[in-house]
Formats: sequence, C-alpha cells, structure tokens
Amino acid sequence: MELDEKDIRRFQFTIRDHSDYDFTEYSLTCLRRRLTRILLEYEMDLEQIMEAMQSDGQFLDGIVKKITVHTTELFRDPNMWKKLKQEVLPAYRNRTGVRIWHPGCSTGQEVYSMMMLLEEMEMLDQCQIYASDINQDVLEIAREGTYKYHFNQSYLENFQKVLFSEPEQQVSKLRKQWKKYFHIDETRDMIRMKDFLRNKPVYKKLDLVKDPNFFLVKFDLIVCRNVIIYFNDDLQNRVFRLFWDNLQEDGTLVLGVHESIMGPCSKRFLKKDSFYQKKPA
Repeated sequence: MELDEKDIRRFQFTIRDHSDYDFTEYSLTCLRRRLTRILLEYEMDLEQIMEAMQSDGQFLDGIVKKITVHTTELFRDPNMWKKLKQEVLPAYRNRTGVRIWHPGCSTGQEVYSMMMLLEEMEMLDQCQIYASDINQDVLEIAREGTYKYHFNQSYLENFQKVLFSEPEQQVSKLRKQWKKYFHIDETRDMIRMKDFLRNKPVYKKLDLVKDPNFFLVKFDLIVCRNVIIYFNDDLQNRVFRLFWDNLQEDGTLVLGVHESIMGPCSKRFLKKDSFYQKKPA
C-alpha cells in the first residue's frame, strides 16, 4: 500500500488524540517508512490499524513503541568515537563532576560505549552519566545492560577500532579488555555489561517534543545521535534550543554523521565535524 501525506497525517492525529504522544512534528518520510513496516508486520491496512489504535489502548501503546525504537550499536561510527577520544574528551580530563547526557538513548549501547571509552581514558569516576528516552521499554533494556550476542558480535570490532591504536596489540588485548566491561556467554547468546557500568547512569523517561530537562542540571556534553533526523525542521530547532539552554557555557553537542544544525539555531553553535560547541548568548 502506497501511503500519501494525508494518510500519514491521519495516523499522526490518531496517536495524538488517543494517547499522551504527539508525532505531528516528526518527519513524514521517516513516519511513512515506519508505518509501512508496521502494516506489513501486522498484515493490516491503514483503516484496520487506526481502528484498533482507537479501540485498544494496549495496541496503541505497542504501535507507539515501534515508532520510537531507534537503531543503536556499540561504538557506532568508530571514526566519530576516535575524534571524541582525541579532540573533545581530553578538555574535561582535569575537571570533576563532568555531566554527560544521552537523550534518545534507546537500548543503551551508546551509553555503554561512552562509559567504556571514559574508563579507558581513566575519566569515568569524574563523570556523571544521564540518559533518557521516550520509550520506557528500551530504557529498561538499557538499565539491564543485557544484549543478544549474535546481534552485537560484529559491532565488537568497533570496540577494537576505537580503543586500540596499534594493530599488533589488538589481538592480544581484545579479549582481556572485553572481560573488563562485559561477559559474553555464547551458549546463551548473551552479552551482559558489568555492574559498575550498569549502575552508573541515571535514566529517565523524557519526551524531547514536550518535556523540559527533568535532570535539572546543565551538561558539559550532550550526545544525541541519529534521533533528530526523525523530526521536522521546526521541531529540530526547538530541540536544538533545548540543548543549547542546557549546555554549560563551553559545552559540546554531538550529532549523528548524517545530521546537522540548520536554521536559526546554527548561529548558536560552532561546528566541527559532528561536534557543535555552544556559543555564548
């Protein structure tokens, strides 16, 4: 079924009118792609889906969760993590109480990537880690820190690329380093993060569309990658203003490799690659 803009708008309004969620400022292209997958998965047409959403709150909640799950992985885009390691994080080395926020953290792999990198740089103890998402289910997965091994096995190579600079050291050190941070049980198809990582972050359910910063602190670093790509231009600028308001004066915002700040908020940041340093008001 080919979905046009009118179909997507009806879908958006149905969610808004029957739940606490509002996706009317989400990207139509992204919503069309996700709704098409939902229709195929449920083997229903749009009218059937919307009728079920209006009559069954549990069904509607399930649809919302499918819309709000974002793909994530350990050390996604290794080059970005290398630059973060070399160019951004060293500036915080001599500070205490460094605050880092991961909005739209999804199932948490990016949060754990950050903590592992900080530990390798001997900076984890001086940092406070915060993470949020609109989807309560993915927050619970992040808190649990347990993932399917076969889904994440290939991403462990990213761990190797980011943390080791000398190839001859990689093979000998890799498994030893893994054991420092997580346990791999291949028979149970499981990767489980160590408790010192699992217990570190403060997690909160937060909707960037309408919620304020519930943490009530300002941040040195905000890492929001592959999230704002789902928003339209107006919502993106509101979220960028939220980030600017909640960054320390010399704070840095990190976006995904295919994301950038356009429009009015572009004047509020100094851009370098995927990093945006806050400019004074």
